[in-house]
Order: sequence, then C-alpha cells, then structure tokens
Amino acid sequence: MDLKKHLRFFGVRVVSKSLFLIAMVLVIRTLSLPESWGGFGGERSPRPRVRYLEVPQIVWGLNNQKIAFARACLTARLLNRTLLMPSLSATLFYKEIHQLQPISFDKVFHFDKFNSLCKGFVQLGRYSDLHNRSDTLVVQKGSGRKWTVERDLDQLKELNRRNYDEVETIQVVGKNPFLWHDHFPVKDYAKVFECLVLVDEISKEADKVVTKIKELGSESKMMNGYVAVHMRIEKDWMIHCKKREQRSNMSEICSSKDEIMSRVANIPGLKLPTVVYLAVADALVEDGSILHGWREGLVAVEKKKLGVLEIYKKHPYLIQAAIDYEVCSRADVFVGNSYSTFSSLLVLERSAKMARMGVATACGIGKDVRWPSYAYNLKAMGESGPRPWMTNLTDSSLQAISYGSNNISC
Repeated sequence: MDLKKHLRFFGVRVVSKSLFLIAMVLVIRTLSLPESWGGFGGERSPRPRVRYLEVPQIVWGLNNQKIAFARACLTARLLNRTLLMPSLSATLFYKEIHQLQPISFDKVFHFDKFNSLCKGFVQLGRYSDLHNRSDTLVVQKGSGRKWTVERDLDQLKELNRRNYDEVETIQVVGKNPFLWHDHFPVKDYAKVFECLVLVDEISKEADKVVTKIKELGSESKMMNGYVAVHMRIEKDWMIHCKKREQRSNMSEICSSKDEIMSRVANIPGLKLPTVVYLAVADALVEDGSILHGWREGLVAVEKKKLGVLEIYKKHPYLIQAAIDYEVCSRADVFVGNSYSTFSSLLVLERSAKMARMGVATACGIGKDVRWPSYAYNLKAMGESGPRPWMTNLTDSSLQAISYGSNNISC
C-alpha cells in the first residue's frame, strides 16, 4: 500500500501536497504516542496514587509525642505508605482526653523540611492531598495482654498485602501510637528525630534563652558554653519515681536536689566558672532553694532568674517543653535522669549527632568529647560524679528510652 492509500485507511483525504504533509505528521505523532495517552485533547492516565496511613491524635508529654510520631512514621514506612500529618496535643492531660487541646504538627515542626530531610525514608502528607476521603479502611489496634508483639506484627504484615494496595487510606483507631508495640530499631527512630526541625517562631524563642545564658556567662567572664541540667525534682515526678522504685525494688531512679548538685559538681574535666541552666517545671517545684548550695564556680539559673519566664508563659505546655528541649540540646554538657523520657531522648539525639561525626563512644572520656551527656541518678563507677551516658544506637527497639533504664551504655 502506498502512503496515500495508507492515509485513506485512517480516513485522511489528500487534497494538496501541504495538507498531505500535515496529515502525515499527525498520523506519525498518533502512532508514536504511548498507550497511556488518552488521545488529542485527552489526559494521560493518572500516576499510581499515593497511599496514606492515618493515626489517632498524639498525646501526653512532648517527648512521648515525638516517640509516638516517629513510631507512626515507621509504621507508615513498613506499610509503604505516607503518614497523614497528625495532630499533636498542646496541653498536658493524662486522663481527661476530651480536654486535650489539639495543635497541628506544622505549628511546631517544619512540614517541608521534614519531607526534605527524610526524603526516601518516610514522608508526610496533608489531608488536602486525599483524592477520596471515603476510600478508607478502618483498622482497630489491638490491646490487652493477649495482643502480643507477634500478633501486632502479623496485623501489619496482613495490611501490607497487595489486596490492600488499592485502598487510599488505612485509618488506625484505638490507642495512642506511643502505646503501640515497637518493631523498629533505635537507628530508625534517630533518623526520624533528625528530620524534626522546630518552626522559626519556636526556634527564635529558644535563641533568646540561649543568648541570655551566654550573655550572663560573658558578663561574669565565664567559659563561653554552658551546662544544662534536666532537674527532675518536681512534686509529680517525685511521687511517680518513688512508686516506681518500690515496684521495681530499685534505688537509682529518684535523686534529691543535693544529690544532683553534688554529682554535677564532680563532672570530670568541667571547666569553671560556668553557667548551669536548670530545666525544671518551676510551678511544680516545692523547694524554692534550687539555686542555692551549688559548688563555687557553678552559677545556677532558671527561667525566672534568667529573665525569660515571660517567653515561656505566653505559650502552651507543648511549646514551653519544645523551647526547653532545644535549649538543653544546644548545651555543651547535658545532665539528666535516665528514667526521664525528656532526658533519654535528648541523649539519643546528642549520641546520634556524635555518631555522625565519627565518635563511637563517649564513655569514660567525657572531657575530650563534644556534647557529652551524663545521668545524675547513676553514680560513675568508683567516682562521685554522674555516670557518662550515650545511647546504644544498635538497640533493636526504643524500650529503654521510652520507659527509662539504668543500662545507659556506659
């Protein structure tokens, strides 16, 4: 068949050489288009849809919420899904769930920076990204003693089967993700935490506090850096930790003000004089003398003495805790309690930062390591100072960090 006859086969009538050439180009383009093209004026077939995981509102303390968020992210990763941006809780209620004040994740942490830093590992999506809100599979998280780690993992494996691929959203209902069984190694949690960057508004508030600390040190001709102590002596903590000591038949969970001061004063190689910032819930402290009795050369300050109390007061609980966390994370030396989630998560992030710089361990060489951390509730072996503390990044789960431990790798 010659070309003119071939064109007549497609319904093209050749009336001139110019129209013949135009027709020929159109036919060639049509024949060369991929099958997914819907024709001229049509649309390409849509790309494979992004599939999502939705979780309940995340609650409790700042670091319980960060752990819950990371666990939700890693669950989404296991299911090969994008996590729909969850709500955090701005207020702190442990029992009155209905009184919790929700706050959007992106009011605390950068949404776009998270996705950029965690690209290829985990991703967040917005509810506005959903194509069909009703295309949802609701899954109840199991609970109770019979809901074992194995049963929980079996449920996740079942949800990962191909017959659920077409469901746009899997919505998990039930308990807070902090209480979900843990199937993920510490290094994966560390990666998620590395992607959490405070929004500028909160970060700038922390800048103000750190500037005040450094100004005080400069005025008094102290060393340029500072020590941060997460001083857990609040009345609610003391009640909790004493009960835990009784249940576990242990005596290294609670620490008095005097014990904390003594151990901080005996940190090996600590350069004096220096500012000691006390991260403490001021309203819950019954002992008003926390600034007195420190060793000469250790200048203790808290929010009121530093003149930054108003910075904290204008924000809800979650933001206050985020500011304090950031101030402690930037400290040259951090000292905390190994049974506190706040302290434990801080040490995890400081340990991960050291690991990225090639520091394998900080145990026993605190004076030679940048960003050393210590546990004041545990005495250093054969010494009177606090025990050096570094997270074991090879642990298979976050158990020790989530619930506290006296096994701190040092």
